[in-house]
Amino acid sequence: MNRRAGNAGPSLRTLAFVESPVQLLNVLEWAHTHALRGVPGAPASGAGAPAPIPAVPPQARRTVDGSAPQAAAELTVVVLSPTDPMTRGQLRRMADLARDEGYEVRWEEARGGTTAPFQTIGGLAGALRRADRIVMGDPFSRYVQLLLTITRARDLVVVDDGTATMEFVAQLARGERLVRWHRKGGRPGPRDLLFAPVSSSARRRLTPRAGRRVEVFSSMPVEEIPDGVTVTTNDFGWTRSRFGPPRITKGADMVGTSLVETGVVDGDRYLEAVRGLAKAHGAARYFAHRRESTEKLHRLAAETGLEIVRPDLPLELIARRGPIGRTVLSFPSTVVHTLPLALAGTGVRIAVCDIDPTWLTDHASPRAQGFLSGVTDTAKDIHRLTAVALA
Repeated sequence: MNRRAGNAGPSLRTLAFVESPVQLLNVLEWAHTHALRGVPGAPASGAGAPAPIPAVPPQARRTVDGSAPQAAAELTVVVLSPTDPMTRGQLRRMADLARDEGYEVRWEEARGGTTAPFQTIGGLAGALRRADRIVMGDPFSRYVQLLLTITRARDLVVVDDGTATMEFVAQLARGERLVRWHRKGGRPGPRDLLFAPVSSSARRRLTPRAGRRVEVFSSMPVEEIPDGVTVTTNDFGWTRSRFGPPRITKGADMVGTSLVETGVVDGDRYLEAVRGLAKAHGAARYFAHRRESTEKLHRLAAETGLEIVRPDLPLELIARRGPIGRTVLSFPSTVVHTLPLALAGTGVRIAVCDIDPTWLTDHASPRAQGFLSGVTDTAKDIHRLTAVALA
């Protein structure tokens, strides 16, 4: 993997599409790695433009080589805003951090009614055609796939969207249709069949060829690398340079997962597992995933005694700012790969608990167990994580 792909070139007009806070975080990491330049205090636009939060001081704004940023912003971040309040809140905070770095932020109410998608796509058509480079956080997104049919950009970049990045690269290498890992194995529904031509077009656009470059920017282990694809390592250098080091507490913290909400893990089994881990390791706080349901979290608090924390930023930033427990317990998820990088040198221990096959629902994809095991096994090998088990 390329550790540094070098300066990507400020002359390129770059348009980044994000739909989640983690995607936006990783766009900032990508821009930092490639030393993209920005103008501190760049404007935010759109109906959902975020309220200000404390800015990064000018002396802290540095490119990869340590020099101060120069010239005009060449990166425009387009937020395709979801409807979920927790996600919107985190995105607003992340959007303001992007503005502090000098990048323009364009907020689109992309799902604000039946006509919103048409208005959004129509409003972005000109920028899409002018862009030299497109950065996207979720190549599985139908919205993003539709936008890819409009652009003429010759440079395409996929930044991390968690564990889905591993599956995307593997599917691209094997020439398969783009399907999220937790849905793979099921029969395509009517909407899948209707959208199939657009999805196929997006896959072709994301396949390198003469005159088209494709980069994957990831902190996840990527083994099946398609021919012609450049893989650049995300080491969370921007996060470490802007936040921390954190104050470390003596206890343990737990990281929540949305595996129940996605239909992979049974809710009662998950509750039992959380209760057992919290008791065994003396955990006091539970950092909820932004997609976890309020009903499930209320039940967790009542039956485990854990303090439920709803983070207002991605967990990598929350942990880096601190305070954070000396031990962080997690089930298989993206954070078992990202937290060791964000917390490098702090002494925080990341421990992972595998998903027992008996916890899976009848609706879980046939690939679920193998995929989740692969996430934790690779994290144990790469980051030397501690494995924990329920009694």
